[in-house]
Formats: sequence, structure tokens, C-alpha cells
Amino acid sequence: MNMSTRQEMLAAATVADPRWAAVVARDARADGSFFYSVKTTGVYCRPSCAARPARPQNVAFHASAGDAERAGFRPCRRCKPDQPAPAQRQAELVSRLCRHIEAAEQPPTLDELAQVAGLSPHHLHRVFKAVTGLTPRAWAAAHRAGRMRSALGGSPSVTAAIYEAGYGSQGRFYEEADQVLGMTPGDWRAGGANTTIRFAVGQCTLGAILVAQSDRGICAISLGDDPDALVRELQDRFPRARLIGGDRGFERLVAQVVGLVEQPGRGLDLPLDLRGTAFQQRVWQALREIPPGRTVSYAEIAERIGAPTSSRAVAQACGANTVAIAIPCHRVVRRDGSLSGYRWGVERKRELLQREAVHEAD
Repeated sequence: MNMSTRQEMLAAATVADPRWAAVVARDARADGSFFYSVKTTGVYCRPSCAARPARPQNVAFHASAGDAERAGFRPCRRCKPDQPAPAQRQAELVSRLCRHIEAAEQPPTLDELAQVAGLSPHHLHRVFKAVTGLTPRAWAAAHRAGRMRSALGGSPSVTAAIYEAGYGSQGRFYEEADQVLGMTPGDWRAGGANTTIRFAVGQCTLGAILVAQSDRGICAISLGDDPDALVRELQDRFPRARLIGGDRGFERLVAQVVGLVEQPGRGLDLPLDLRGTAFQQRVWQALREIPPGRTVSYAEIAERIGAPTSSRAVAQACGANTVAIAIPCHRVVRRDGSLSGYRWGVERKRELLQREAVHEAD
């Protein structure tokens, strides 16, 4: 075999490896899953390295930085693969800022958070939103909203709950009450009284499907075997809300959702009414960023939102999701790739993933 033929074979083997596509795309999402070395320079890099891609025949892949170094390669000075990835460092920084926000009596200003982080306000704002999907102000508001919901359930009065949640005055809370709760605090304590929710139940290839919508957007997409059980579950969530069966116009919306079930890779461009704690909101935002046809582990989601030790809490947030498919918690699996629990049944989860895989293949 001559040298030219050997080089062509090496290049072909590298290009055929799916990891090469991540290197060419400088895909930061692949950082940590593997490293690559370049024979001609003697260095190894992370997939997102900004250096000009090497010729494929000179590239080898390694499972870890240690493997690359044992093979005789030194870390690239540009991407520093022997140090935590930029995304990991940002996640750790944002996690620290989140704890700072939670511990503060009043929401810190952007300038205060920037000082804690040692970054400019503009850069901090960008990094925080990239990691959590929320601005620091929105995250602080979501955290306080979660405290408010908990306080309303256990405090003797609305006033007591307001101060327990960290609001400095009743006036400040009532300015934000509609955004925080989606209804007045009194209505929240009364199980959704004076709230109108339209809903309809239909059929799809995964069984019965219920779609419900508040004035803010879709607040429930549920799947099951028993249509009556889906309606009872909605009633339990909003025991004193006005539940109104949808008209013909609403049934068109249900048809859109059914279309999403049949082709889950299409996406749903409709407003959602999501009510949850700050942590749940961060998880749900991260779920919406998973592309159709791909899966991630609970641990990966935990790292993306800046809480790398919170895999179990991520799983609980997935279980608290009440908007099937639109918030694609079916795309989250165990670290080994196996399927875990799903609010609407593991078999439905498996079927949704298979449909997305077929859709992406087409």
C-alpha cells in the first residue's frame, strides 16, 4: 500500500466518524464527550476549538484528555482542553449567582451581580441568559414567584404570604401578581376561582389527548387511555376555575397539537402558560432547546442550567411538566441512554422518540 492510498484511507475513516462533524462544526455541545489530537502539531483539542480544522488524515479521537496525553499529545493553548470547558465554567458561575439571588432579601441589581461575578453587566447578562434561558431579573422574579406560590398555600393570609416570599411591600407584589400567578392571589388560594380555561379532548394515535388553554396560552397537553381521567386531572389542578368546552375554533387548535403528536419534529408555535418554580422554568427552557431526534441525559440538563449535582431535581421538574411534547421532556433519558419514567407512560415516550428519529431521517 503506497503512502497516498494510506492517507486517503485514514482521511476516509475520520470523515466517516460522527465525531468529525462535531469538530468541523466546532460544536460546544460535544465538549467533554471526546477530544481529538492532531499528529502534525502534537496537540489535542476539545471539539469546539476555534483553530483551523486539521486535515482528517492527521486526526485521532480520544475518550478523555488523559488518553490523549498518554498517547503523547499536549493540550492546545487555544482551547485549553485540560481545563474545565467554557460552558462548564459559565454554568458554575451562573449557579453561584443563582444561589446569591436566592439568599438575597431583595433581588440584586444587574450591577451588583456583575460585581460578584467580576464581569461587565452586559457580558454577565448575556452569559446568564445563555445558561438559564432567563435574564437575571426574570430568574429572580421566577424564584420569588415560586416562593409566593408556596407561601400562599401555607400562610394564614395573603399579606403574610407576600412578606414571607420576600416582597418589601404589598403594592410591589400586586403590581406583579398577574405575571407571578396568572391570577389574583385570592383566586390562587381559592383553587383558580374566576379563571377561565377552555379545553377539549380528542383522539390521536397515542390514545386520548386533552388540550387546555388559559388567557395566557396552552396550560395543559395531556395524554392517556381514559378521556374522563384527563378531564378529572385538569379539574384537580384548577378545582374552582371555569372550565369551558372548546368551540369549533378551539378544536382547530387541538388539531394542531394532534399534528405535533403525529409528527413531533414539527414544533408548536403557540404561546404557553407555564407555571412553576424558578428551577422548573430553567429546566423547561433547556428542554425546549433540545433538537428533535436527539436525546440528552438528566445530568446533561443539570449541567446546562448550572446545577450539575441536581440530576434528580431535573427528573422531578420533567415529571412536573404538564405540557406534553411542546415541552419535550420525552427527549431526556438516563445517562446510559435507557428510558426512564414519563408522566404519560414510557411506551408513549418510546414511540415519540421513534417518530422523531424517522422524521429526522427523512
